[in-house]
Amino acid sequence: MLIIGCSNSTKIAKSIARRLGKPYSGLSVKKFPDSELNIRFMKKVKGRDIVLVQSFYDNKKTDMSINDQLIEIIFAARTAERLGARSITLAAPYFPYFRQDKEFHHGECVSIKIVAHLMNECLSRIIVIDPHLHRLKSMYDVFTVRSKRLTADPLIADYIKKNVKNAVIIGPDWESYRWAEKTAEIIGCECAILHKTRYSARKVDVRLNKKIDLKNKSVVVVDDIISTGHTVLETIKDLKKLGAKKFTVIGVHGLLVEGALSKLKKAGAKVITTNTIAGTTNKIDIAPLLADALKKK
Repeated sequence: MLIIGCSNSTKIAKSIARRLGKPYSGLSVKKFPDSELNIRFMKKVKGRDIVLVQSFYDNKKTDMSINDQLIEIIFAARTAERLGARSITLAAPYFPYFRQDKEFHHGECVSIKIVAHLMNECLSRIIVIDPHLHRLKSMYDVFTVRSKRLTADPLIADYIKKNVKNAVIIGPDWESYRWAEKTAEIIGCECAILHKTRYSARKVDVRLNKKIDLKNKSVVVVDDIISTGHTVLETIKDLKKLGAKKFTVIGVHGLLVEGALSKLKKAGAKVITTNTIAGTTNKIDIAPLLADALKKK
């Protein structure tokens, strides 16, 4: 097995390689002035099981967009196949387009199905941490190659146990129910969900589904993806009306776009994320999850 760190995930890839005791190699990725990409393997891949480690999010440091990174993986997988790799696995801490899982308006593409088709054509296996399976029931609804969904629930629960006293877990909406409830079950604490009515991308009304005693409690808002942070901000406002004063926001995937982090901090929340997406809020390491999954054939 050869662990290959792609443009967004060299640190995680190196950690996985150390944990598995397997060789590591970087992937040479060049972006030309006209935005075309060129990739090159730095070690021989013939006859080896190749693991491409890549998380998909806009990276200003490398000037690589999500779509650049998808092309990078397609180029790498096809090249590895041509060079005689025995198998090609994509280990993706965060995989994009799962939220675009249906035709919301007539004439729209169903993005995740198209992207998954491209992956099916060039990979042997794909492993993803907490994909946003809202309307989809499983990874196999879109992937035909071997696929595995991992969850950061136990890691998040362990963080809360060690760092948050008197916790009560709140899910911002029904989409986040699985994360909030499972996390609360592991910890053995109270859990509640907020109803969400979305009027537009930035106008959302949220209401608590049941009355809970928030006195002297540390509210932990748990969600899979924190993007603009608007839903979480509305959640915090709503809970403050119920007497909550101390907030920790935990997300599996911290996209944190449009100034979300500063807005959440201004609202009085401590923001914690896993390292599926690199950032200053990373406190929970998902490398052990991927390493354990890669041990299994």
